[in-house]
Amino acid sequence: MLRSNLAALVFVAGAGLALQACKTDGSPTVASDAGKTARAALNDASGATKARATIVETAEGLKVTVNASGMAPGEYAFHIHTAGKCDAPDFATAGGHWNPTMKQHGKDNPAGMHMGDMPNLTIGADGTGTLTTTVPGGKLSSGDMPLFDADGTALMIHAKPDDYKTDPAGAAGARVACGVVMPG
Repeated sequence: MLRSNLAALVFVAGAGLALQACKTDGSPTVASDAGKTARAALNDASGATKARATIVETAEGLKVTVNASGMAPGEYAFHIHTAGKCDAPDFATAGGHWNPTMKQHGKDNPAGMHMGDMPNLTIGADGTGTLTTTVPGGKLSSGDMPLFDADGTALMIHAKPDDYKTDPAGAAGARVACGVVMPG
């Protein structure tokens, strides 16, 4: 009796550990996944959360996913900025765009583009929007040009759409929501 109870306990504990070692999609979690994700909550000047973002390091680069809500319909520039500070009201403390390759701004600029230049975020009539994009060759904390450095990193939503060519910020207008990127 004691042996069968012990065997059942070992089986249940093992099954629990196996479940804990799976991601939400059922695929196994491996130790090398640790440190390959980051997150940010982007808040407006009043402190209201306007978007949440996830950054995942993949073989292709940094996969950035943004889910926004409570915003006016339209297009908004979205960028990665060089400093992990989001002091309201203007978020100037976040610095300029993440640009370790020392290029000019925009995918349509012959001398561009910054690694922090992203596609525009489109907000629908219901006030929500999602953007998923990849920064080719980007790394979170390894390599020659890691996203995480001594002063951190921020994500930014601007008041206007990015024109994809005007240096240094795509004529994107004021900074309306900012989030410090945190590992994990």
